[in-house]
Amino acid sequence: MVSSHILVAFTFLALASFVLASDPSPLQDFCVAIDEPKDAVFVNGKFCKNPKLVTAEDFLLKGLNVPGNTSNQLGSFVTPANVAQLPGLNTLGISLVRIDYAPYGLNPPHTHPRATEALVVLEGTLYVGFVTSNPDNRLITKVLYEGDAFVFPEGLIHFQFNIGKTKAVAFAGLSSQNPGVITIANAVFGSNPPISDDVLAKAFQVDKKVVDWLQAQFWMDIN
Repeated sequence: MVSSHILVAFTFLALASFVLASDPSPLQDFCVAIDEPKDAVFVNGKFCKNPKLVTAEDFLLKGLNVPGNTSNQLGSFVTPANVAQLPGLNTLGISLVRIDYAPYGLNPPHTHPRATEALVVLEGTLYVGFVTSNPDNRLITKVLYEGDAFVFPEGLIHFQFNIGKTKAVAFAGLSSQNPGVITIANAVFGSNPPISDDVLAKAFQVDKKVVDWLQAQFWMDIN
């Protein structure tokens, strides 16, 4: 059942990519990313593999049918498929992720600075939403069921929360080969080095002891 759902998800994501793509259009068929600069051309932050040496394996990533380990404090796991895992994505302006959620698991508030995200639910029930920019800071939310899709605009803070008593699975397409992710709590309270507690206490209008306590917590990254 899940396998057929994955096929539907990939079809949706493929169609969405034509609308979502935001990276600059490439001027060649492809630019398979490599780490070795010898005899290579630097494009989009990666070196291009010699096209004559490119194989099908450069465009293949296996394992997205395997559930991620949600045994963590958030109860979620993101399995990325961007240029770091799939070199053939370099310059193509698209990537995807698989997201697994334990019951009541959360993909916490975060942003993708370089990508719009189109998410489709394969299994379970998710409460999702995003917040618009200043000055409105309007919260736009929806409960999604199996087969539902939802779009998170580029750069806006968004989240997904499994409100069901069973696990949930979603796939998402992103309009960049390397969308980036900024988890809000981690960035604010878990930066290295820490942001001054004077700054955060004034920004959040709380006592510095509250800030110090928050900065002492373990902040989990998501991909």
